[in-house]
Amino acid sequence: MKMNSPYIPALRWKELTPLYDAVLRWVMQEEHFKRELIRQAGIQPGQQVLDLGCGTATLTVMVKQVHPEAEVTGLDGDPQVLQIGRAKAEKAGVTLTLDQGMSYELPYPEASFDRVLSSLMFHHLTTPDKQRAIQEVYRVLRPGGSFLIVDFGRPKGIWSRMVSPVMVRLEEVSDNHKGLLLTMLRLAGFEAVTDLAHFATLFGTLSLYQGHKVSK
Repeated sequence: MKMNSPYIPALRWKELTPLYDAVLRWVMQEEHFKRELIRQAGIQPGQQVLDLGCGTATLTVMVKQVHPEAEVTGLDGDPQVLQIGRAKAEKAGVTLTLDQGMSYELPYPEASFDRVLSSLMFHHLTTPDKQRAIQEVYRVLRPGGSFLIVDFGRPKGIWSRMVSPVMVRLEEVSDNHKGLLLTMLRLAGFEAVTDLAHFATLFGTLSLYQGHKVSK
């Protein structure tokens, strides 16, 4: 029987979830890298977009605001953050779908989405669950679709190298620091896998990766 890893909340401990948005906004300067993620995604009107590990739906709402004619879905395993996300979407006046589920067992049929985006979720996953999640993304993408990830990557700069040992102790971030997300994307079948951009943060370097599911 397949055993799943324990669920890790957004800030590792459930009690810190109410602080999640403030940390991302002020400490991580999330608007900068999330806007670049959306820009690079090249979303077209009518396309189906999945925000994988959507958390409190900040990115999900941003995608819908920038691309109101796209069909936008967010998925997260934490009902507490989804509740916050639904309130956020209502306040923003946007219509989107927020589902509860795990990234490595996506509750969607094959070829459901044109774009899958993920922001600061993969460093929570163990190595096997990262691999399973990427394979699941490949399954639910339509041919010609693309997968874009913003998450911790290879440390760049003195500060990022200094905080790297701390992050490895706190999170499942070792794969990220070794650049293995790129390898996992290729092994899952993604083509034209690219390291598009880097962002310096208090907790280390973020990388923006992209892979395509090429039409056969």
